[in-house]
Amino acid sequence: MRLKDQVAVITGGAQGIGRAIAETFSKEGAKVIISDIKAELAQKTAEEIKAKYGTETHFVVGNVAIIEDCEKMMQQVLDKFSKINILINNAGITRDNLLMRMSDQDWDLVIGINLKGVFNCTKAVSRTMMKQRSGRIVNIASVVGMMGNPGQANYSASKGGVIALTKTCAKEFASRNVLVNAIAPGFIKSAMTDTLTDEVKKKYYDVIPLGRFGEPEDVAKAALFLCSDESAYITGHVISINGGMYI
Repeated sequence: MRLKDQVAVITGGAQGIGRAIAETFSKEGAKVIISDIKAELAQKTAEEIKAKYGTETHFVVGNVAIIEDCEKMMQQVLDKFSKINILINNAGITRDNLLMRMSDQDWDLVIGINLKGVFNCTKAVSRTMMKQRSGRIVNIASVVGMMGNPGQANYSASKGGVIALTKTCAKEFASRNVLVNAIAPGFIKSAMTDTLTDEVKKKYYDVIPLGRFGEPEDVAKAALFLCSDESAYITGHVISINGGMYI
């Protein structure tokens, strides 16, 4: 098992891509901590993963946009395990609208969770990982952070910021063997894409060379690679998982 006894914190881990990463890591022997703002869902997910794989799975609750919440969550993990080996910054939201119609509130909310949340959680674990002289941080960015997208000025700006933050942290932490990388997913199957009509799906498929949406597990497998010994000489890198949509 590639992550045996590693302690992994996954923000936004209660559902979607975060849950897929949590399950993949559990299968590989990690002790997984589901971090989410939704307490009941986080607890339910943790219990289901524990029952399914028989691995140690816990949950912590907090808002990644608030530094005090992040510090409290990480301290809870340290109180229990005395270490944090892996941080997956996955928590994120969308509030789509054309820029001329976008409210300050929707801009601030998306930047606060998607970008500041990565800053907060990374800062909250940085001293621990630097002291350990080891650690893996994987930030979930997006293809739109690389190519932009109409109606998503806030989201694309936040994810572009995540990519830049990833590269800076990689340079700052490298001397202590803390590796920082990002994953930029394209269209991934989710509850949202399931509601799309066949006509709308076809329009999206037409701009994706592989002609289909990705699976949450596609992202999870990349996260596993970046947190395993197989990627020991990779830092500051962005892995695109978009079916060839943006090359």
